[in-house]
Amino acid sequence: MSHLDTIQLHAGQHPDRETHSRAVPIYMTTSYCYDDAAMAAGVFDGSMPGYTYSRIENPTVHTLEERITAIEEGAATVAFSSGMAAVTAALYSLCSCGDHIVAISTLYGGTHTLMSARLPQLSNITTTFVAPDDLAAMENAIRPETRMLYLETICNPNINIPDFDGIRALADKYGLPVVLDNTFGMPPIFRAKGYADIVIHSLSKYAGGHGTSIGGCVVDMGTFDFHNPRFQVMTTPDPQNGNVIYADQPAPVATRLRNQLIREFGACMSPFNAFLTLQGLESLSLRVQRHCDNALKVAKFLESHPNVAYVHYPMLEKDPYHDRAKKYLKAGAGAVMSFGVKGGLEAGRKFIDNLHLFSLLANVADAKSLVIHPASTTHGQMTPEELRKAGVPPELIRLSIGLEDPDDLIADLKAALEA
Repeated sequence: MSHLDTIQLHAGQHPDRETHSRAVPIYMTTSYCYDDAAMAAGVFDGSMPGYTYSRIENPTVHTLEERITAIEEGAATVAFSSGMAAVTAALYSLCSCGDHIVAISTLYGGTHTLMSARLPQLSNITTTFVAPDDLAAMENAIRPETRMLYLETICNPNINIPDFDGIRALADKYGLPVVLDNTFGMPPIFRAKGYADIVIHSLSKYAGGHGTSIGGCVVDMGTFDFHNPRFQVMTTPDPQNGNVIYADQPAPVATRLRNQLIREFGACMSPFNAFLTLQGLESLSLRVQRHCDNALKVAKFLESHPNVAYVHYPMLEKDPYHDRAKKYLKAGAGAVMSFGVKGGLEAGRKFIDNLHLFSLLANVADAKSLVIHPASTTHGQMTPEELRKAGVPPELIRLSIGLEDPDDLIADLKAALEA
């Protein structure tokens, strides 16, 4: 299988020999039986195939992991209970106490708070945030204890696109992996291979697609050589797991995530949530194309409306990231855009209160259209200065354009803008 439309339907599944079920079964079990003591010992030490405990591995979840791996053209995937669990695990998989991260400043608010407050508080892991287009600042921020360059494909909610080629070259120069939250760039929007070494997804967005289940994952692209003085955690034998040296594994980050972060932190995905996400993946490319088509029509409408101060959507020709969008985002820029209503914060609130088709809630890439005021919700934990650096002014409104008829969405927006 080499085409996304086929991969999203078939990758990772072989109908089981007992029932021959065409749909992926939901294996709602905590644990697994073994034929004898020798088999149990072999499964637990990895010398025999099998499952140990559903916190660590589960057949339904495993099918999802295999399918995401195929979609991202990676080496291995580990699923988690949420996108933030995946982000946290990815950071801890590469960082130890006292280590350092360089990240762009225009990150999702929860990730920003994790890096700016929680990691320093709990683990003395610090982060330097740099403007997303300032490669010189990013290079100047790199230290001997830096363990990654962290970015997002389409940043939320300012909808800016990083210079992937420039960041990749900088990472290669200093022997650092690129960790990419590709939630807003879920294929077919963006192909991370060649640009990122570790890819993160909130599977609650495009992957699930219907706002029904929380989940996340980390994809090890298998492209970074951890035989590197910066990564002693990857080159030192792990005595709790058979003295494995993670840098020697085909998917070193995924192996460490499975052996340590899932096993001991326990943020595993429910088999039922994995099943719902698999259902969503089956229509991924169809939904993404409709999201992109609808969003561009809505963005053009907003751009032309006299009550709109500005629109952030990189498929618009006047957008500062239009050239990067054409270069990197082959299917379009996805469902999410942001804009400012003339009249500032109060006008923006009145606009939101007069919408009818758009649901006011904190999610994106749902089949239904959504609206949110980021500064008071998704980015509400940030200081005014952090909001400024993240490009989140008080009047900014974020839209996620769904699968409805675009004329109905435009009529709803028009009525609210004229209210």
